Order: sequence, then C-alpha cells, then structure tokens
Amino acid sequence: MIIRSAEYIGSFPKFSSLPNENIAEFCFWGRSNVGKSSLINSICNRKELALISSTPGKTVNFNFFKINGEFNIIDLPGYGYAQVSKKQRAFWSVEINKYLLERNQLICIFLLVDISISIQKADLEKILFMGNNEIPFMIVCTKSDKIKKTELNHNIQKYKYALKEYWEEFPEFIITSSIENTGKSDLLNCISSQLNTIQK
Repeated sequence: MIIRSAEYIGSFPKFSSLPNENIAEFCFWGRSNVGKSSLINSICNRKELALISSTPGKTVNFNFFKINGEFNIIDLPGYGYAQVSKKQRAFWSVEINKYLLERNQLICIFLLVDISISIQKADLEKILFMGNNEIPFMIVCTKSDKIKKTELNHNIQKYKYALKEYWEEFPEFIITSSIENTGKSDLLNCISSQLNTIQK
C-alpha cells in the first residue's frame, strides 16, 4: 500500500460524537507514551499529522485521520497514566469500551506495547479483554530500536508465555520502530489485506 494522502478529520470527546461515516477504521491504542502518534506519523509519511508530546496522557479524545480517502486511522487516548484524575480515567474507559465493542466500522485494533521493557500488567489485561470479546487485533511492538534482537525476542516470548495460560493460539506480533521505520510495510500490508477482504 502507498499512502497518497493523509488528512486530519477531527478530535471527538466521546463515542456518541464520532462521525457516522460508512468507512473502514483501524485503531491505534496502547499505554500512554507508547508511541502511537509517532507510529501513525511514520506510516503516513507525515511528521506532524498526529501531534507528539513527551508528556504522557496528552491524547484526550478520539483523533480521526482519513487515509487515501479510503479508510480512517483512529488514535485513542492511552491507558495507564496515573496522573490523570480517576474521574477522567473512568470516563475514557467507558467511552473506549463502547468504541471497541459497538463500533461497526472498526476493522482491527493495533495494540501497541513497548517491547523495550518487560511485559506490563495493563497491556496483558487489554490483550485478554480483546481476545475474550473477540475483537480483531494485532500486537504492535514499539521502540524495538532500543534493545538488542535477543532481548526483543525474549520479551516477545514473555508475552506468549503469559498468554499460553489462556489461549492455544497467539495473536500476530508486528515489530516496529518509528525511529528506524521498522515494521512500516508490515502494518500497511496488513491494512491493505484487510481492506481487500472486506471489499470482496
């Protein structure tokens, strides 16, 4: 897939305010500061399409981007940021769950995990939530440039070992680095393949 155009559509504060356009959506989600905006910019060949901040919890709405006029990419608020108020975290949790469980346009969740550190409880909980609710998703490993390949493989095995207790088959893992543009083609090929499937 070649990205010919990438357009910021808008930022929406809650599920009921989302545009009701009949177009496929691919969602990027993960812990705060995991690199969602950086990865979106990388695959779209745009430096400032999605705004990047070094401050965790900066994304506070559903951010919509239209790609090639064919599908939308959604940047969700991150989870796990302790300095956000409990009331705000509870609100995000309710609204995001509505999106994940009820959004008809949603084709796949790309769940981003920081593979440069050990498996996080919050990430495992989200993986199990999506699996148990049969929400299509893939695990996208970010910040792979920060560790050696042996350590990267070791951390992936930790995820598989943790999931082995619950599932016989594992979700797909995509290795990425926004710094080195690693995994960009894998993500785009995945999106292209799923678009081709629903268009048949």
